[in-house]
Amino acid sequence: MILEGLVTTLDSQGVLNIAPMGPIVDEPLTRFRLRPFRTSNTYRNLKTHPCGVFHVVDDVLLLARAAIGRLDPPPEHFAAEKVTGRVVAAACRWHEFEVESCDDSQERTEIAARVVHSGRLRDFFGFNRAKHAVLEAAILATRIHLLTRAEILSEFDRWQPLVDKTAGPREREAFELLLRYVTESAAAATGISPSLI
Repeated sequence: MILEGLVTTLDSQGVLNIAPMGPIVDEPLTRFRLRPFRTSNTYRNLKTHPCGVFHVVDDVLLLARAAIGRLDPPPEHFAAEKVTGRVVAAACRWHEFEVESCDDSQERTEIAARVVHSGRLRDFFGFNRAKHAVLEAAILATRIHLLTRAEILSEFDRWQPLVDKTAGPREREAFELLLRYVTESAAAATGISPSLI
């Protein structure tokens, strides 16, 4: 099963990287497989420091901002307990992990990891259709180099009613942020003003 969340890693200088990621997990969350692209900061950091922290989060605005690289300033964080890493304070739960193996034979590397410590900060909020819509929109926003503008905006149109009907302020802000990002990125690629797309 794939569980969407955030992964924090550190580079060779100790600089924090926060990336949305959906590892393949086992039910008790004792082991998982990460599949970052070899061009990603997460991949480079895990090759340098083979450990990190996976976070279960319900704050879709945080996920959206991480997906499009708009985490300035970064969210509050604190030191992990068993690995050299950082825990995002807004998470519900976190799982510190160590890399056991790394298969670089494909474009997306496959990293097997073992959880060495888990912690809990608060309860998971619960299910909400707007949160799910924003999560899907965030994933799609990371695919703007792979899909056409029409395909992406068609999906956003499909999810808009879910946000309109069930969202709170953070979900609305997250969805608008992602829509603006996709529109501006499409405009930059075509040279057309965003207001005309």
